[in-house]
Amino acid sequence: MAPDPVPTPVPASAQLHQPRYFTWEEVAQRSGREKERWLVIDRKVYNISDFSRRHPGGSRVISHYAGQDATDPFVAFHINKGLVRKYMNSLLIGELAPEQPSFEPTKNKELTDEFRELRATVERMGLMKANHLFFLLYLLHILLLDVAAWFTLWIFGTSLVPFLFCAVLLSVVQAQAGWLQHDFGHLSVFGTSTWNHLLHHFVIGHLKGAPASWWNHMHFQHHAKPNCFRKDPDVNMHPLFFALGKVLSVELGKQKKKHMPYNHQHKYFFLIGPPALLPLYFQWYIFYFVIKRKKWVDLAWMLSFYARIFFTYMPLLGLKGFLGLFFIVRFLESNWFVWVTQMNHIPMHIDYDRNVDWVSTQLQATCNVHQSAFNDWFSGHLNFQIEHHLFPTMPRHNYHKVAPLVQSLCAKYGIKYKSKPLLSAFADIVYSLKESGQLWLDAYLHQ
Repeated sequence: MAPDPVPTPVPASAQLHQPRYFTWEEVAQRSGREKERWLVIDRKVYNISDFSRRHPGGSRVISHYAGQDATDPFVAFHINKGLVRKYMNSLLIGELAPEQPSFEPTKNKELTDEFRELRATVERMGLMKANHLFFLLYLLHILLLDVAAWFTLWIFGTSLVPFLFCAVLLSVVQAQAGWLQHDFGHLSVFGTSTWNHLLHHFVIGHLKGAPASWWNHMHFQHHAKPNCFRKDPDVNMHPLFFALGKVLSVELGKQKKKHMPYNHQHKYFFLIGPPALLPLYFQWYIFYFVIKRKKWVDLAWMLSFYARIFFTYMPLLGLKGFLGLFFIVRFLESNWFVWVTQMNHIPMHIDYDRNVDWVSTQLQATCNVHQSAFNDWFSGHLNFQIEHHLFPTMPRHNYHKVAPLVQSLCAKYGIKYKSKPLLSAFADIVYSLKESGQLWLDAYLHQ
């Protein structure tokens, strides 16, 4: 009988290069609740425990995907994925075992695969490339309105009518600059991050007086996990000021928690929501943010805005007139900003993160407003909120082109694609607050 063959020893160098294999159960245990954080991109497993603090997009946005597959958000948020992957090599610790699916069972495989095909189609169609003339003209219309506001006072004087007309023009400037900085912040104008970041600083810092780092910190979290409580900062007013969403409102009622009379929230929203957010909160918090985090470049850009408007309007209005103008503008801008930004999200599903696929995550949290020239301009094309959330780096002038493709995808998989008139969208904010407030009250009293 022949002796058993002696196994050939594996060289040490080969052993070092054999990938480590992991299961989804192992990945899910590194969700950030403890110290260790892992995530998966294209089946490769990365340890982001230390890197999350150095992540250019912010530590929280990447940590929100700890313990999960992050392939689709990775593709959605980065415009130079090849460069980013080079930096990711040092974080690579292994890959999913061959028998493991490419993503968790909570995600729709067919929908995800087809969306990725749609993404490839969109890129081949050139819909991720910006028309620079569009954004140049958009910036010029903001600057012209800014100049027109000053000339209104210089030519017609500072009596009530020109004063209020100047305030309205400046409010338009602030709102439209807000939509434009949103484009640069999402890296949707230029092909390189450097130019997008530079123009982002100019528009949000010099034209609006706010810090780019603060916007990045808040807004990317919102896009990563929209309407996910404890992950989306846009729903952080729950439960301190509002009871949001059916699930969370009932939970709050069952817990017998009452920070506010939520059954009246659809009424006091008109007092502490649209008129107050910017002048009474954001206006002061942004300074606290940049000083606490030592964002001195952002602070310099912000101060350039305040110096410019101070020396521009003080000689015409005096200190009291200048301060009055400034807060009227912030008041008007705040109403515009809150109604537009909340019409797409507050009436939609709000819950904890259930780790569903990218398309479902975005569609259950967003809705559209019908297209028109006015709606496009008034909302900065955020009436196409669904397309914007699915493709956050897509230039806004291409949303209407991809919308039919998204609608077809939703119809195929039975996903609701909601679009409504502008005024109906505004009204739905109030109706949804009334509904969730009543759900809270019923649970508070009877469950």
